Amino acid sequence: MGRVLIIYDSKTGNTEKMAMLVAEGARSVEGTEVRLKHVDDVTKEDILWADGLAVGSPTNMGIVSWKMKRFFDEVIGDLWGEIDGKIACAFSSSGGWGGGNEIACMSILTMLMNFGFLVFGVTDYVGKRFTLHYGAVIAGEPRTEEEKEACRRLGRRLAEWVAIFVEGKKELLEKIRKDSNRFVD
Repeated sequence: MGRVLIIYDSKTGNTEKMAMLVAEGARSVEGTEVRLKHVDDVTKEDILWADGLAVGSPTNMGIVSWKMKRFFDEVIGDLWGEIDGKIACAFSSSGGWGGGNEIACMSILTMLMNFGFLVFGVTDYVGKRFTLHYGAVIAGEPRTEEEKEACRRLGRRLAEWVAIFVEGKKELLEKIRKDSNRFVD
C-alpha cells in the first residue's frame, strides 16, 4: 500500500481547500493510504512514514509562507540523508493570477530537491490551456471544475507515481501517458 502525505499551510482557507482536493485525488488510486496535515501538525515520523508528499503553501510575496519555510528549516532538517528518493509535488494559492504561485511551487520543489525528493510536474491538461506543469496553482480558492480537477489530478498523479515506483505497478504508466495527451491542440 502506497502512503501519501499532504502537507499544507493556509491563512485564508484557500490552500486548505486545495489540499483537500489533492487528498481526494490521491485517495482515488486504489490501495493508497492518505494523511492530510496542517504544517503545524506534521512530525518527522509523518515524513518517514510517507512514500510521497504533496506540499502546499499560500503564495507569500511570490514565495512560500514563513511557516512552510520554517518547517523545512527546523522540522525536517534532521532527516537530511534519510528521506532521499521519496516522491513529491507542490501546490499553491495566490491572491490573484500573476501573484507568483508558480514561483512559490518552484520554491517548494527546490527545497524538496535539496532533501533528495524526486519531484515532478504534470503535463496533463485539465482543460483547454489549463495545466499544472509546476504543480497546481489557483488564484483564490478553487472554484471552477478545471481548478478543482487540477488539484485532484496532482494528488492522483502523486499516488500513481508512488504505486509505480514503490509498489511496482508499471501498468499505470500507459494511463499516465494517455492522460497527458488530453486537450492538446
